[in-house]
Amino acid sequence: MDGQWIAAGVGALAGAAAGAGALYAIVQMRLRRMKTLLEISMQLNSTLKRREQMELIMNTAKRVLPVEAASVLLVDPETDELIFELAQGEKGAAVREIRLRPGEGIAGHVAQSGQSVVVNDAKADSRWSNRVAERTGFDTRNLLTVPIVNRERVEGVLQVINKRSGKFTNRDRLLLEQVARPMAVALENARLYAKVEESLAELQSTTAIKERLESELQVAGTIQMSFLPRTMPSAYEPYDVCALLKSAKEVGGDFYNFFKIDDDHLFFALGDVSDKGIPAALFMAVTLTLLKGKMGPGLSPGELLTMVNDELARDNPLVFATIVCGVYTCSTGELVMSEGGHCTPYVVRADGSIEPVKLKKSLPLAAMEDAVYHDARLSLEPGDRLLLYTDGITEAENSAQEQYSSDRLREFLGMTPGMSSAETIDALLMHVFMFADGAPQSDDIAVLTLMRR
Repeated sequence: MDGQWIAAGVGALAGAAAGAGALYAIVQMRLRRMKTLLEISMQLNSTLKRREQMELIMNTAKRVLPVEAASVLLVDPETDELIFELAQGEKGAAVREIRLRPGEGIAGHVAQSGQSVVVNDAKADSRWSNRVAERTGFDTRNLLTVPIVNRERVEGVLQVINKRSGKFTNRDRLLLEQVARPMAVALENARLYAKVEESLAELQSTTAIKERLESELQVAGTIQMSFLPRTMPSAYEPYDVCALLKSAKEVGGDFYNFFKIDDDHLFFALGDVSDKGIPAALFMAVTLTLLKGKMGPGLSPGELLTMVNDELARDNPLVFATIVCGVYTCSTGELVMSEGGHCTPYVVRADGSIEPVKLKKSLPLAAMEDAVYHDARLSLEPGDRLLLYTDGITEAENSAQEQYSSDRLREFLGMTPGMSSAETIDALLMHVFMFADGAPQSDDIAVLTLMRR
């Protein structure tokens, strides 16, 4: 009797031990899987590059679920085809060249249905497609395929092939589904990271181009200014001439020039090219070169502009230039002037009276071939001053979009008797900028003054 009790007790203890051992094994298995999922979550934060994320996650999953091959297929949003984003195994390189049509094979079925599939006899399954096997020569016995779902949208599938020990089980499916969940997050993060990288690359490229253009524009501006007179006449000359150009940007289209034709004659010109930037600067350079190259003793301003226009209009340029120019005779104070579509010049007499210079209107330079330009004559008495300007003066705007206007210019000129040419220009620019009251300069400004001493 006692022996029976002892045997029963030993049997009970043995059964309990066996049950405890089985429970321990289950707990250990679950702990390993939890550790795997924790590793996957940590790996998601270790890199933001999609391919690296996929490699890390799949390598970790394969330690718990040993298989011969694994792959990640992503849905092409434009064609709905499945693309092998990542394929591990001996034939991985060949597999990555294949695209599966929508719904093709077990992977296509999972991508369309959004439901996991366990297949332990691949060749007997009606959904099986042997196109990959024919391409690679890889023998598929069994496979487990789960969807990669992001915000209820299937982004692709995760597939493992040929389990090394036995068949795929429901537990294997659950594990692989848990692995696929963070992969969807990884895909989203990697996509956002790729967009950030792309934007940064575009920004760097744009910045480099901008810096190069700014450098080139600075060089162009320096070249442009080299075409203009650098020094003003000395105080011993019988005239006082001064000019200034202030471009709205690095380079512009306004221009001026003056130079002595001979000891008794001074040529001067001021103009405005219709375009802005580099095209305007190039046209300005050509115009100034032609004016200086063709002007000579005995040639009137009207004859000069006719010749220059013939040269400029010959090639049908897309730009034109308004201009006013003249020849000043130092000994007599006589002015011979001609214009092409430019702003009306003014003469400020020594007594403070203001007179507009009435020139016969002609077309801007390069506007039309065979245009004719006319001469007009007037005289400067000692103390009288001629003012030429571009529309950057009269059309300067303040924050209320009011223009400086010709009336304000004439009002200003009435305050200038007794000033030198340089003082007049400085005061005029100050008057215009005070009127603008901080509004940005929208157009180039050029001014030239000539006074008979």
